[in-house]
Amino acid sequence: MLFLLGVIILLLGVGVSIALHEIGHLTPAKLFGVKVTQYMVGFGPTIWSRRRGETEYGVKAIPLGGYIRMIGMFPPRPGEKDGLIRSSSTGRFSQLADQMREDAYEHIAPRDADRVFYKLPTWKKVVIMFGGPFMNLVIALVLLIIIASGIGLPVQQTASIAAVQSCSPTAAGKTVTDCDAAGRTAAAAAGVEPGDRIVSIDGTKITSTINFTDIVRSHPGKQLPLVVQRDGKNVTLQVKPKLQRMPKQDSNGTQVVNWKGEVEYEDVGIIGASIGGTYRDERQSLPAAIGTFGDALKKTSSVFVKIPQKMVGVWNAAFSGGTRDQYSPQSVVGVGRTAGDVTESKFASTKDKVVVLLMILASLNMALFVFNMVPLLPLDGGHIAGALWEAVKRRIARARGIAGPVYVDVAKALPLAYGVSIVLLVMFALLAYADIVNPVKLG
Repeated sequence: MLFLLGVIILLLGVGVSIALHEIGHLTPAKLFGVKVTQYMVGFGPTIWSRRRGETEYGVKAIPLGGYIRMIGMFPPRPGEKDGLIRSSSTGRFSQLADQMREDAYEHIAPRDADRVFYKLPTWKKVVIMFGGPFMNLVIALVLLIIIASGIGLPVQQTASIAAVQSCSPTAAGKTVTDCDAAGRTAAAAAGVEPGDRIVSIDGTKITSTINFTDIVRSHPGKQLPLVVQRDGKNVTLQVKPKLQRMPKQDSNGTQVVNWKGEVEYEDVGIIGASIGGTYRDERQSLPAAIGTFGDALKKTSSVFVKIPQKMVGVWNAAFSGGTRDQYSPQSVVGVGRTAGDVTESKFASTKDKVVVLLMILASLNMALFVFNMVPLLPLDGGHIAGALWEAVKRRIARARGIAGPVYVDVAKALPLAYGVSIVLLVMFALLAYADIVNPVKLG
């Protein structure tokens, strides 16, 4: 039941995000006088709709996007009458459906002749098309500020020894329970005990697990002074990390998976102890929260740059049993599954569940922003690129003494749009299948 609740909450959040994205297009379009005939959340059969003024507002059956329909989004073809304008919309799939019908024309009444999209100045076109992705960016920023400055983020205060392994694992990684002195782990040989609070190692003060493990992993075979607090007193021990081939970790302590879906390994130092610690939720200042947002956006953008190689890893995870990268892209199926797992978890407080669900929605909106800004039709970024190219083309025409209107017909790029849409559909199908058979595991 809690799993289903998490999925429903996620779907509602996605629905609101889609609706606000389209409002980001709708508001400037109406402000600039463009006639908007439809505002729809979803695709497919209409579930509910109501007409207010000249615009029909509604909800459709498939909640995988949305669109607004503006008259005259594409200029007339050469030789066509100026009153017959090809109709289209901001929605990817709806736009393609319109263009597949060669006779998809919309008669523009004389009073609406100057309310078509294609006659707008370049900057107004850019504002309208950027409005949708910008709303996703604002949603993500607001959610992250709520999390970081309103609720607070967990910050590790101390690092301590949770458990000590007596014997080092074999070269094959097999756990051993009985060993001689030579086979003991570095922690056991140094006299480290569970419950010891780590004060410093190799002269560096320790307040987090990552700080400690980074130093240990980077000093195999070197004797390191380890200061721990035990029974209220500081005790200095000498620990010598043993060289061991272990999964490679990134700066967050997450194991690294290569583009083939294989876990990467490296030779590092280990001491044979599990590290825990105490945490406290701390509210960040507004500038710090904005910095957190910037870091998250940068990370999201870097993932999109690596999408081709990431998809190879997804393929291997789905069909060859490869390891699914924790930073792997996910479909709506995978994100919904993650939301359900979080809500159903018995090891997280209600507050932690709320934070994670808000983080998921913030991440989704950042991903939607980056995705929609890709300069390819039928994405918003493709229309923005077309508008900017039109401005360049107009300047060139004026410099050559050519008078009259100069338009860029982005409809000529529709074959590319068809190809991009097919690729997106294949990617979605692959991600959905991988999210079912080999989902991303929660850390």
